[in-house]
Amino acid sequence: MAESLSHKWGQILGNLIQEFICETLQQLADEHGFYLDYQKKRKARISKKVSWQDRYGNSHDLDYVLERGGTEETLGLPVAFIETAWRRYTKHSRNKVQEIEGALIPLANTYSQLNPFLGAILAGVFTQGALDQLESKGFKILYLKYENIVKSFTSVGINASFNESTLESEFQNKIEQWKNLSTPDINNIKNQILSLEKYQIDKFMNILEQSFARLVQQVNIIVLHGYLSKRKLLIMLLSISRIIQIINLSLPQQ
Repeated sequence: MAESLSHKWGQILGNLIQEFICETLQQLADEHGFYLDYQKKRKARISKKVSWQDRYGNSHDLDYVLERGGTEETLGLPVAFIETAWRRYTKHSRNKVQEIEGALIPLANTYSQLNPFLGAILAGVFTQGALDQLESKGFKILYLKYENIVKSFTSVGINASFNESTLESEFQNKIEQWKNLSTPDINNIKNQILSLEKYQIDKFMNILEQSFARLVQQVNIIVLHGYLSKRKLLIMLLSISRIIQIINLSLPQQ
């Protein structure tokens, strides 16, 4: 069965958004010395898919994982799990956020000692109920609105909007216009998205960066029974202080 032009145009928009997200996250990863993993060839794993296991041995395919200490050959420790979704219509938005929850919450529980950031970058049209559902589970959300995605295409003369009544001939025209765009044209669309959604993007990225900067500031010691001499207490405090320094030095600084 031939692919519908509506589906093809939706895929073009979705792929562009994925490129934009990947480039934005890669820039952040480079700034902080993290490894950004996404669907691609990587020597550290057999498959192109990014797949992590929870404590019960269940595998979860993911969109993006920021790793501390990760390389092409070695898996690092998860700093952030980020899922993405593009939807033109609201009718499946609730199901999609449930998929995101089902993938990330078990991993968040498995790696709870690392307190990984849980993020969702949603583009297009999602109901407020779907957004609220994710936020109630501890997710941080970046929502790129459909209207602004459409508006970003006007910079290169393309009317990107569509709905269930859009004619096949209109989709064909949009697709042909897209095929004729140059690399600078496509970069211009991405820059327009960045400009139109600057506040939301900056807010999300700042929260993500703040999660990197968590430092151990103090350790409380409670003696449940017995007695600690001043000498033993001093040695213990010096040891703990040194451990805190080592932990904090291992964390990337802003």
